[in-house]
Amino acid sequence: MTLYFDIVTETQKIFSTDGILARKLPKYEARPGQQEMAMAVAQALSLENGYDHKPAGMKLAVEAETGIGKTLAYLVPAALSGQKIVISTGTLNLQDQILNKEIPFIRKHIAPGLSAVCMKGRQNYLCLYRWHQFISTSRPTLFQDIPLDKISSWLEKTATGDRAELDWLPDNTALWHEISATTSQCLGMNCPDNSQCYLNRLRKQAARVQLLIVNHHLFFSDLSLRRFGYAEVLPRYESVIFDEAHHVENIATRYFGVSFSHYQLIDLIKDTLTLIDETPGDKNLDKIRKAASQINRQEEPFLNLFPKEKGRFPLQKIMEHKDWEKELTSLQDSLNLFAERLAPLSKKNDAWSSLLRRTDELISNLFLIANERQDTYVHWYERREKTVSLSASPIEIATELQKALYGEVKAAIFTSATLTTGDTFKYFFEQLGLPGDTETMRLISPFDYKNRSRLFIPDNSFPEPAHPDFMPRLEKEVENILLASRGRALVLCTSLKAMRALHEFLEDRLPHPLYMQGNAPRHVLLERFRKDTHSVLLAVASFWEGINVPGETLSCVIIDKLPFEVPSDPVIMARIDKIKNDGGNPFIDFQVPRAILSLRQGLGRLMRSASDKGLLAIMDVRLFKKHYGKIFRKSLPASPVIRTIEEVKTFFDHH
Repeated sequence: MTLYFDIVTETQKIFSTDGILARKLPKYEARPGQQEMAMAVAQALSLENGYDHKPAGMKLAVEAETGIGKTLAYLVPAALSGQKIVISTGTLNLQDQILNKEIPFIRKHIAPGLSAVCMKGRQNYLCLYRWHQFISTSRPTLFQDIPLDKISSWLEKTATGDRAELDWLPDNTALWHEISATTSQCLGMNCPDNSQCYLNRLRKQAARVQLLIVNHHLFFSDLSLRRFGYAEVLPRYESVIFDEAHHVENIATRYFGVSFSHYQLIDLIKDTLTLIDETPGDKNLDKIRKAASQINRQEEPFLNLFPKEKGRFPLQKIMEHKDWEKELTSLQDSLNLFAERLAPLSKKNDAWSSLLRRTDELISNLFLIANERQDTYVHWYERREKTVSLSASPIEIATELQKALYGEVKAAIFTSATLTTGDTFKYFFEQLGLPGDTETMRLISPFDYKNRSRLFIPDNSFPEPAHPDFMPRLEKEVENILLASRGRALVLCTSLKAMRALHEFLEDRLPHPLYMQGNAPRHVLLERFRKDTHSVLLAVASFWEGINVPGETLSCVIIDKLPFEVPSDPVIMARIDKIKNDGGNPFIDFQVPRAILSLRQGLGRLMRSASDKGLLAIMDVRLFKKHYGKIFRKSLPASPVIRTIEEVKTFFDHH
């Protein structure tokens, strides 16, 4: 076992001005903040029962702003610790970066014996059995626009079956759903391709390696299964490091709840009918087919209970419908009958057993959502284009994390560029159930915001977002900024409506290429934006973070208004109500901190390297006119504030 003194001392040497990183990593510059973080992580991973005064269950939260180099700061001590550690990230992109860039460097220069593997959700991997079934039917004729021979050639050489290797395959193709390794389709030990299964190989490899790289969705999917004693997705580990930890609250909420969707029903029936066609004559098959048809007939009137309006809404309104009890009971009875019909065949074959397991899970989840009314859960539904899903989500996840995670690991480390609001970790700690004595560290970006950037906020004559004049004034002011910046801008909107309105207004007024999210795949838009130096990209949602465009192309980030969440969202509403009932102020204690974290992520798109420079613009005068504006301003970068278009023009004339 590596001793506490050895890990910390070795980490300090590696990150010193004449250490391995300075000598071996091209263009490396020793950064005090990176060394501080690496030392803190090394100490957290070194504290074990019986060795130091700290018990197992050590917790550390590090806010490391852009430019600190946090990835190496936690990976190096993790590699030196000798522990089995899970690195959980918010995005697949960061997973790939860690595995393909940082790990090879550490293995070559620091820890020669380091073993690591990236493990994604099973839907990311091809299922050989489903592939062989697919190409032996007539279904390939439905996908004539996709060169299936390229997949065949890929399968002759791939070691992972990971879809990420097929960078030419469209993101939204229905083909992948036909051939991916879904839980519901898995035949387990009875699969004829079991010995060659990519997932089986991956699990065996994951059990042997020291560092296991996953994303938050997979981590919390596994943790939710462990809570109920079900089969584990991940092998046992000693410590966990969460990067992009500001996502943990929302993702954990999803997996600590239960859901039931119309899409799951459709999928269940489709898979059942396919299996019936593939199964030799059995006296039970006709009964199963009839039971499946009954579910098909019943799902439509149940679905019609839900209004056509898309979005997320409280379930209580639907439960008050006069036909709710009748349609719910009919659907439950149909599912129970279907389960009865599946039972005899489930004892003979894993494929039928899998269908029965899925049916039982749907029955259980529907019952919990529709019948079990608990004060600690919020019950809601979501209507999408072609489906409806019902959910019961925990109002708080703090207790769940305390029970399922913190006491089960030697160390839990959280890091992100955005964890604090108003200079404190208070909100982050409360939401995740972290105790007040959790070790913390704040590392300010080394980038020169003071001299290389400005923060534009309109003067107080500019209308607030609720005012009818806001949109016309916003459109004109954004145009003025974009003309001054000569394009080179990312415009982040808080709604699709605002984005489309801006696009319509600017389309014939700008002498620069104008791109809008939704008009092309994300990676295509980003590539065009990078190549066209003087272009403008309008975007919402996912473009607020994870966008890395260093250099002149992104010299301006404009945000239309403070990103407060829609208070009508049922989960948000439930959390607001709980804070009220507990005597708190939900706006200051909950809504403001969440908006600050989103705002900081959006603003973080500007400065991606020490040589970057540019303008940040927040088109919301509430930063100065409302009392809570001070809390926001305390959380913003150290950019000098300017409030007139003339100052914007002057800045760009000199930059």
